[in-house]
Amino acid sequence: MNILQDILNQDLDPVETQEWIDALNAVIGVDGAERAHYLLERMVDATRRAGGHLPFMPTTEYVNTIPTSAEPHSPGDAAIEWRIRSILRWNALATVVRANRKPGELGGHIASFASSATLYDVGFNHFFHAPDETHPGDLLYVQGHSSPGIYARAFLEGRISEEQLDNFRMETGGKGLSSYPHPWLMPEFWQTPTVSMGLGPISAIYQARFWKYLEGRKLMPESNRKVWCFMGDGETDEPESLGAITLGGREKLDNLVFVINCNLQRLDGPVRGNGKIIQELEGAFRGAGWNVVKVVWGSYWDPLLARDTKGVLRKLMMETLDGEYQNCKAFGGAYTREHFFGKYPETAEMVANLSDEDIWRLNRGGHDPHKVYAAYAEAMAHKGQPTVILAKTVKGYGMGLAGESLNPTHNQKKMDTAAVKAFRDRFAIPVPDDKLDDVPYYHPGVDSPEVKYMLEKRKALGGFLPHRRTKSESLPTPDLAFFEQVTKSTGEREISTTMAFVRALNLTLRDKIIAPRIVPIVADEARTFGMEGMFRQIGIYAPFGQKYKPVDADQLMYYREDQTGQVLQEGITEAGAMGSWLAAATSYSTNNLPMLPVFIFYSMFGMQRIGDLCWLAGDMRARGFLIGGTAGRTTLNGEGLQHEDGHSHLLAGAIPNCRSYDPTFAYEVAVIMQDGMRRMLTEQEDCFYYVTVMNENYAHPEMPAGAEEGIVKGMYLFKDGGKAKLKAQLLGSGTILREAIFAAELLEKDFGVKCDIWSCPSFNALRRDGFDAERDNRLHPEAKKPRKAYVTECLEGRQGPAIAATDYVRNYADQIRAFVPQKYTVLGTDGFGRSDTRANLRRFFEVDRFYIAHATIAALADEGKLTKADVSKAIKLYGIDPEKANPIGV
Repeated sequence: MNILQDILNQDLDPVETQEWIDALNAVIGVDGAERAHYLLERMVDATRRAGGHLPFMPTTEYVNTIPTSAEPHSPGDAAIEWRIRSILRWNALATVVRANRKPGELGGHIASFASSATLYDVGFNHFFHAPDETHPGDLLYVQGHSSPGIYARAFLEGRISEEQLDNFRMETGGKGLSSYPHPWLMPEFWQTPTVSMGLGPISAIYQARFWKYLEGRKLMPESNRKVWCFMGDGETDEPESLGAITLGGREKLDNLVFVINCNLQRLDGPVRGNGKIIQELEGAFRGAGWNVVKVVWGSYWDPLLARDTKGVLRKLMMETLDGEYQNCKAFGGAYTREHFFGKYPETAEMVANLSDEDIWRLNRGGHDPHKVYAAYAEAMAHKGQPTVILAKTVKGYGMGLAGESLNPTHNQKKMDTAAVKAFRDRFAIPVPDDKLDDVPYYHPGVDSPEVKYMLEKRKALGGFLPHRRTKSESLPTPDLAFFEQVTKSTGEREISTTMAFVRALNLTLRDKIIAPRIVPIVADEARTFGMEGMFRQIGIYAPFGQKYKPVDADQLMYYREDQTGQVLQEGITEAGAMGSWLAAATSYSTNNLPMLPVFIFYSMFGMQRIGDLCWLAGDMRARGFLIGGTAGRTTLNGEGLQHEDGHSHLLAGAIPNCRSYDPTFAYEVAVIMQDGMRRMLTEQEDCFYYVTVMNENYAHPEMPAGAEEGIVKGMYLFKDGGKAKLKAQLLGSGTILREAIFAAELLEKDFGVKCDIWSCPSFNALRRDGFDAERDNRLHPEAKKPRKAYVTECLEGRQGPAIAATDYVRNYADQIRAFVPQKYTVLGTDGFGRSDTRANLRRFFEVDRFYIAHATIAALADEGKLTKADVSKAIKLYGIDPEKANPIGV
């Protein structure tokens, strides 16, 4: 860009330059701007062919993209809309200020909505469509810090009471409003969660893409519905905000609109004090293939720009940095006259007849409803590209000395009476002086022109937004017998639980009802997980089809892309794949079309890498399967520290509505999948499943009779050791359960110890059940029959100590210690991963059959049933080095 600017600054022949400009203006006058653009492109092409290496400049002048002459007329009543915005600004401020005059430091934000009120108001009055019989409904990703303004609108609409406003951020009593957009807490109101920052934008992109996917598969008719994503310019620093914008351009997502509130400030100070964030974002989005609409200056600037025949004002606008623009709004008209317009005689002359007050009133585009309307109308009409609207605003607009355009503005949540009075006067709110100390809410009345106008506008647009659908059609799911191929023994054939999962998925693809609703999602690892057969079977979704002959076209499982393809092959992006999964997992709500997304990934690159999106899934009440492949710290041999997962189940367990399982055998996989489909598709339970599967091959037995309930609850008796003098209880999950089975054989052969073997597919489920039982008993002290934890019910009365071993850190199995009636020993894979064979890794982390057997002997010795000499014997017999370093390594 600097090279190009140097070229533009050199003019060897001004007369010739002017002749070219005159000629171009003549073309524009006769044939229009499109023809002129075509000629320029041809000239650039000719210059490049002649050897001129012209750099690309992806930015335009620092003015509005839509010229005044081309702005469509807003059909709204400007006066009444201004009054509505003023009332909304007041009630949003009152909501936060009143909350923070109570004890407890509730927090909240005033400045974000103050800067973006016009951006929302124009949308709600003229563009945002709710679902009705004629329209499937838009989806709003509201910037989280602007939630008080959305509540203020709902208050005037009659959807939220004054009591609820007075319980902003006070939710535990059941009458409050959540701090930010949270569907979990307000399931019939908020459509999408957008805090943490950055997650809204990436989710919006993949949501828009998923709608195109549904249209391509003929599951949803084409429409003009839009995904509207509101965000702040500071939020664009989050990698998730801009990390997927190339997808929007590549797949021509013209159903997607980003509205970036460019108030030039983030939380602590300027976004680009030494630069220009609007120009930076314009270049990024234009380069990614987006339609960029800049809304920089309001209508009060139009006369000045019209008089700028020599381009000096435009030059000044380009030269001025964002830090200085912030100063201009913070320090007023006199400062702006001297430090902005005063830089050049021509610009100083332009404002010579304006007062300092007039200069201060020169408005930014994001506060001008006419400019915003024009931008939104352009976004609605534009085809073939997503649109980003870069709207320049003032942080804390209207807050005056209490915070307008000041660095601490973002965190402003308290205002003294003098500041409240100034705000009231600026927006002409009819609240008397003697009431200002209370900062009362203002409602003009249900029969007022303002409320009637709002309701009429929303009626014309299908109803209220945001509004969330909580239920959809219920789908029947196949019973467990449908998965007989997976639940029966594999005989001598060895397969992995990953293969068992793929088998179960393929069977489900034969079910006529469920099959069309399945959305297989992979992040460029389908071949790793044995899913490449689906490429040909159901195809990979490609919005424009397959325009090339794949290199493996002559093979059985070739790489087939199709407009109606079912697999979402996202490339190397777990965050992007999760974005698609979220869109599919909430389709029951956004589209009244329940889907069953299945996203399979390296387990280490799931909960750890995209944990924030997984937490968001819980908030969104998502429904679907997350499959953590090559799971555990020792099953993925050879890959090492960065790939081996020993803690994803702890992360999953922290999400309240995530059901997580670590199955060992194929039948466990089938039971879990069938139970999940029933809960999510038939019962419409707001939960999702995280299931870990391995790539280790071994034979799988027949499902024990009656094991289904225990598998779902998290624990069942795999093998009863029978009566014996020396007994132990061995617990395990995933691949390490097999080590426990082998340990039982060693213990019986070498020490005469018989073991009951328990498969525990979900220590997380067992923990939750145990804590529920504890709580229930505390709250019902006089109950005739105190409730027992399910773990306790299973192990009570069983002889011998309990030893648990998993492929995860000790904390995973240790969660149930309080509910195990026996002495309890836990083995796990604490520490960083290593590259080696499975056998060596299990030896290293002390979870193999020999360490399990040794731990059992030690526990029996502690109980006095064996001796310390027996423990020493086991150490020698099983080749255990007592001086071996702790695998944690720190």
